[in-house]
Amino acid sequence: MSQMITRMSLKVIGYAAALLIIVGPLSSLVLWSFAEKWYWPHLFPQDFGLFYWKKVLDGTMLDSLSLSFGIASLVTLLTLLLTIPLSYMLARFHIPARAIILIIFLLPQAFPQLPVFSNALVLMYKWDLAGTVTGVVLIHLVGALVFAVWTLVSVFNSIPVSLEEAAVDVGASRVRVFFTVTLPLALPGIIAASLLVFLYSLDEFTGSLLIGSPFVITMPIYMYNSAMGYEMQVSSITALLLMLPGIILLFLLERFLKSEYLSAFGRG
Repeated sequence: MSQMITRMSLKVIGYAAALLIIVGPLSSLVLWSFAEKWYWPHLFPQDFGLFYWKKVLDGTMLDSLSLSFGIASLVTLLTLLLTIPLSYMLARFHIPARAIILIIFLLPQAFPQLPVFSNALVLMYKWDLAGTVTGVVLIHLVGALVFAVWTLVSVFNSIPVSLEEAAVDVGASRVRVFFTVTLPLALPGIIAASLLVFLYSLDEFTGSLLIGSPFVITMPIYMYNSAMGYEMQVSSITALLLMLPGIILLFLLERFLKSEYLSAFGRG
């Protein structure tokens, strides 16, 4: 009986600690977003209100929000157009340098992001792309391609080749098999890869700051500028608005990311 009570107590303590770690920072953001006056040593704000919410919604934040969603959507579309055919080829055909190609796609993530983006910045200035939406989209593609290629290769690896061979045996061309058999079966994985890429682009900060600032202000940059200016209410509201679509998309990702995709991850 005592052992059962001890185990229950440890579980309760563990759940409470996890809840504190997760909810603690979020509750601080919520409090700051409604705080109109909050000074030390008070544990809670002295005045609550919607003043800063109105300030944010009436200001340039919505422009940054729409810009971030537009860039993330464009990055997702371009990434899928580039990686779906490439991933299918890597999964289905015996390409001699297949392993090297996959490793090359991992290289940008294998090194610290700052030097990678700093070197890219030199090229962006050379091509007059610094401070442009095009430059930000291109720098987002550096990381987006990694998520998409490795995810989609595992997706196509999880689809039995026998299904495609059966369609070919009854007279269907390879192109028709891809669009009528393989692509529909891979659709949940493609959606999962799209969500990963969209979330990455929506939250990407370092590359956006180096390449886009001061002319292209995405939501993470807007939040950074607010925090650096000690506008805690504005930065907290921005963080909450940026976090909300991420939570929704993560729930969708859990629905579409199947276990067979994970089992095929990195498989030859």
